[in-house]
Amino acid sequence: MSQPSAAWSRRTLLTALTALPLIGPGTGTGTAAAPADPYDALRHRWREIGLGTGYDPAAEPYASRIAETARLAAAFRAAMAPAPDSLWPGLRYDPPTGITRGYNRLWTMTQAYAHSGDEGLLADTVRGLDHLSATVYNPATTRYGNWWEWQIGSPRLLMDIVAVLYDRLAPEQREAAFAAVDHFIPDALLDSYTGVSTGANRVDLCRSVALRGILGRAPGKISLARDALSPVFPHVTSGDGLYADGSFIQHTWVAYSGTYGQVLLDGLARLFALLTGSPWEVTDPRRQLVLDSVEHAYAPLIHNGLMMDSVNGRAVSRGHLRDDDRGIMRSDHFHGHALIAAAALLSAGAGAAERQRWHARIKGWIERDTTAPILTSPQFQVADLARLHAIAASPVAAAPEPVGHKLYAAMDRAVHRRPGWAANIAMASERISSYECGNGENPRGWHTGAGMLYWWPAAARGDQYTDWFWPTVDPYRLPGTTVSTKRLADREGGEWGLPKPAARWVGGVSDGEYAAVGQHVRGLGSTLVAHKSWFCADDGIVCLGAGISCDDGVPVETIVDNRNLGENGAAALTTGPGWAHLQGHGGWVFLTGAGGTGGPARPRTLREDREGAWSDINTGSTAERVTRRYQTLWFDHGTDPRAASYAYLLMPGASRRAVAARARDRRRLTVHANSADRQSVSIRSLGLLAANFWRAGTVGALTASAPASILVRRSARTRTAALHLADPMRGGEPLEIVWHHPVGRVTSHDPGIEILSAGRALRVRLTGGTAGASHHCEVTLG
Repeated sequence: MSQPSAAWSRRTLLTALTALPLIGPGTGTGTAAAPADPYDALRHRWREIGLGTGYDPAAEPYASRIAETARLAAAFRAAMAPAPDSLWPGLRYDPPTGITRGYNRLWTMTQAYAHSGDEGLLADTVRGLDHLSATVYNPATTRYGNWWEWQIGSPRLLMDIVAVLYDRLAPEQREAAFAAVDHFIPDALLDSYTGVSTGANRVDLCRSVALRGILGRAPGKISLARDALSPVFPHVTSGDGLYADGSFIQHTWVAYSGTYGQVLLDGLARLFALLTGSPWEVTDPRRQLVLDSVEHAYAPLIHNGLMMDSVNGRAVSRGHLRDDDRGIMRSDHFHGHALIAAAALLSAGAGAAERQRWHARIKGWIERDTTAPILTSPQFQVADLARLHAIAASPVAAAPEPVGHKLYAAMDRAVHRRPGWAANIAMASERISSYECGNGENPRGWHTGAGMLYWWPAAARGDQYTDWFWPTVDPYRLPGTTVSTKRLADREGGEWGLPKPAARWVGGVSDGEYAAVGQHVRGLGSTLVAHKSWFCADDGIVCLGAGISCDDGVPVETIVDNRNLGENGAAALTTGPGWAHLQGHGGWVFLTGAGGTGGPARPRTLREDREGAWSDINTGSTAERVTRRYQTLWFDHGTDPRAASYAYLLMPGASRRAVAARARDRRRLTVHANSADRQSVSIRSLGLLAANFWRAGTVGALTASAPASILVRRSARTRTAALHLADPMRGGEPLEIVWHHPVGRVTSHDPGIEILSAGRALRVRLTGGTAGASHHCEVTLG
């Protein structure tokens, strides 16, 4: 890591920085001579990162985006009315969101000035900046309300404004901004990696402090910010941060790859790009873990441009925010686009091979997102648009969506991808919250962690969860969940991820292609208990539920699905013997025998129009009401059921003929067990045997000495097999597995597995402390 910058001479700084190409004010192309001052060089580099380079401002989509910024800036300028408690009418300083929104409007005016050079606009922008400084955002103010507004939202915008207007501000105006940042983000906030100063929040804090150091010529501040990033890089084993399996958690218990994870990636991308080649370059070798996370952690959660909502936390409720001056829809595509733009910026600091792979993925997402086209996404200003258009125009071939399974054991999420479709499972445990609410957001997200199963077939509309899904769907009937219909209060269980079920067995095992996933469900504010398994295979997902019991005095339901058909959707639902098919979406096969005993032979169905507004689930959102049509299929387990069960096969994107044929083929799929002790299936054509053991026992050819998740893949052609196992309980105690099948020899196994014997059967031991990870063993068949 670099030494504190005080050790660098002015000549050394100049040598390191003056080769940087820069853009001049109001242009999108061309370069300006590098400044003779090293701090100015970094300031100009930040301006280039934020305002863009290499584009023609007269061409589309840049011209219309610049014009839109100018229109907004003119409206803000006309409406600005400084008062003792506000800068704009309706944006009072209490709550402090009014302060951050004020800086956000000034940032829009700053960008418009940078593009136009309008001196009148500049004067009013500076007048607004002075007013906020004099009346509220200064060292004489003690912060109140939400800490985020004071320590992240406002200073981040303030430093961006000062960076662009630096030469047009008097020294005392700049010093007032620096004093405010020093007051609200004291150095001590970066001393320890605790509290609010972790994960994405830490990166945001470092961003403001680094800019304050550059703009204020305070080398110690830059060094402090750079060094304070290092705790963000290593993989964590608890709390906030990035885990070895690709999970990302914020607020201690919330799966948050899509919002806080995006903020972290975007912030690091900007700081890496800013400081590269300077005496403060981020040289901590663990920064490579951030680069690795693009493909390992984030990309599996992006599907055709959208970020799967199971990792977007309470942001799923935002939709249309009242305080969004641009009126942008915040959907799964919004979050996906933001992550894609962050990866595009970060790619500049990646190795050549990494960069080519990332650009291929980005180009594929650009080509496939027809629901919300990325290259004209309204959330982007010209800088991000220019970077994305450059990738789209590059000669790299677009990468298709990958095929495979990604199990995020640390955050109770799973992603299954097959040719033409993708699925995402959201669970909860004593480690991961059922849902997050807070700040008036997402008060009815109660059951999003009760086994919600999202899926996207290629043939169907790409806006299944984009098109007003969250304010209009029945929150008691989320797809895939098993729930008590007991009415719950808004914010049931508490805010900020506090609702965590007392369940340990949550997770599963995967070989990277197929998987056995399971969840011990404990109802929120309910006596409900259930054991749910998803066996993720080639043309579908086998969904089993057992031990479903409750004493709430109300019916219990398993929601097979609840498809959003749009405003006036007319997709036909067709049923046959043991199956159902929804036109343009896919179908379901309802299983009998071992998997269906005690469960309904066929689900109930309902087609209904549901009305809702974003303000129903978010106090900061608009009150516009819309109607969306839903097709619901569910199993009614009755009031206060005892050991109820269900079994069905989900086939995303399948034709009606394919679904009917699968229902007739009773030999391909066998359900060996579906109880509160164990759940197991086999698929003969795949050589697949999978089991979730909720307790020690035997099912078919498998025996487990303790709770376990097991996947066996056999190849008749090569006469080999692979045994994959995991301990979702994470108890730390040794786990012994016996596969009662002749084995010739063990050809390989990972360090977590101990081979006890082979021959007439294979007996292995999984050592403890594996954090729910999958372990593998390869054998030849006897």
